[in-house]
Amino acid sequence: MFSVERKSVLHRALALGAVLTLGITVGGAAMAQSMVVRSAGPSAAQYPAGKKLPANTKVVLKASDKVTVLDKAGTRVLSGPGTFTLDGTVKRDQTQTTQIASLLSTGGPATRSRTGAVRGAPAKVASASPRSPSLWFIDTSYAGKFCVAEPARLMFWRAKVDKDAELKLTSMSGPSATIAWKAGSGNRLWPMAELPVASGSTYTVTGADGVARKLDLVVLPSVPTEVDELAGTLIENGCENQLGLLVETMAAVEQNGSPSGDR
Repeated sequence: MFSVERKSVLHRALALGAVLTLGITVGGAAMAQSMVVRSAGPSAAQYPAGKKLPANTKVVLKASDKVTVLDKAGTRVLSGPGTFTLDGTVKRDQTQTTQIASLLSTGGPATRSRTGAVRGAPAKVASASPRSPSLWFIDTSYAGKFCVAEPARLMFWRAKVDKDAELKLTSMSGPSATIAWKAGSGNRLWPMAELPVASGSTYTVTGADGVARKLDLVVLPSVPTEVDELAGTLIENGCENQLGLLVETMAAVEQNGSPSGDR
């Protein structure tokens, strides 16, 4: 049996534990954040790409400012002048959630046939030109740095699949390989046997248009699971094409619109 004094101590301890638990819960919610992915205008130096903004941050912008932020809710373009509160509310249906998960999956968005064609891929995000259905497929029409999630699954992707095509991949150190597509096939695996994937390696990719595009690989040691952290990783490593695809997709599925300005 507990004495009255011991019961009192126990009750105080339980009450303190409840307060601490509540504090942790509230603190956890407060840690939700947004990531600046684009900024231009007089306040660009104050909101550089990669800057983290805690939940409920008030962003104060001047005339001509334009800041794009990304969080779990999607992307938001803030245009000045005005003051904007980032609440990070997520309202997304199952189709939208599946589309985002498909884009971010390191395994790709759908099962592939032996020829490399994607079957059952989700509808692509509306764009001026077709974009890759996966963040981790190398779009053969782009050049620059590319962040690799899983070297063994690294894929090339092409938008037009109406005819056979070849691509020549050449390492700056000399070795090269030819990647061939059959009509109807959109994806081809990176030729690991001829050119093992290595972080920091530079290649030229020459397609049917005859244009040689420079490609620099950055193998990520780990892939963040949160979209804001992933955006930060892409920014940090200079993987601009993938960042653009991520921002495009998140903007397309974002339901809440731009946050209201607190004038």
